[in-house]
Amino acid sequence: MSAPTATTQPEQEAPVTIAHALASGARPTRPSALSASLTFGWRAMLKIKHVPEQLFDVTVFPIMMTLLFTYLFGGALAGSTGGYVQFLLPGILVQSLIMITMYTGHTLRTDIGKGVFDRFRSLPVWRPAPLVGMLLGDAVRFTIAAVITSLVGLAIGWRPQGGVVGVVLGVALILVFAFSLGWIWTFLSLILRTPGSIMGVAMLIITPLTFGSNIFVDPATMPGWLQAWVGVNPVAHLVTAVRDLMAGAAPGPELVWTLGWSAALIAVFGTLTMWRYRDPR
Repeated sequence: MSAPTATTQPEQEAPVTIAHALASGARPTRPSALSASLTFGWRAMLKIKHVPEQLFDVTVFPIMMTLLFTYLFGGALAGSTGGYVQFLLPGILVQSLIMITMYTGHTLRTDIGKGVFDRFRSLPVWRPAPLVGMLLGDAVRFTIAAVITSLVGLAIGWRPQGGVVGVVLGVALILVFAFSLGWIWTFLSLILRTPGSIMGVAMLIITPLTFGSNIFVDPATMPGWLQAWVGVNPVAHLVTAVRDLMAGAAPGPELVWTLGWSAALIAVFGTLTMWRYRDPR
């Protein structure tokens, strides 16, 4: 009669022992929102380290776009490539970084499909940290693209009148807008089911924003209905502000419009993203 008592007693004490062991140490301090975001940003950087091929889009694409448009349209639009590159380079910087942002949604959708974000949701950290960290990691990729595009421009004759300070301020403004635009792709990655569908929808959005703007030509040469679109296009405001900063001039209301559009994108699509992130059903 005593044998069953000897075998069942350790099983009954096991949960108590485990609970005691878990409660014996001090609970780690909950990380701050900044610390959690930077940690997830470092995760994005480690992905670049282990898969450097993903830098292909931020290195080859800007070089190809800069050389192609400069030597294809420079002579026809400005009479010389040297004259056209002064007008084109700030716009190409904007276009290159905006095109790269759509890979944010592609990467996030891939992680969601693997179940990685199900694990992130269970962690006791600031809830938006995985998404903010991913966008911060992408900001590094955007910076690499901006540096490469600027160096290519300098090599083929671009001479910004605003100097290094003007170029840095212009690139910083593009990074702010790219970070804001990235929230559109994070939201799409949570409502669309495949990375390919995100890329398709992103192209439908980016194409009229970039090609229907003042990146390549002066809007004064466009028909009236297209000038009206360029007048309200946030990318056109961004390009004008960046051109002014890199030329050493005051950007004026275009800077206000760009920052306003950035704040609006974060407010709208950041809210939608977090709503969908909290309730994936």
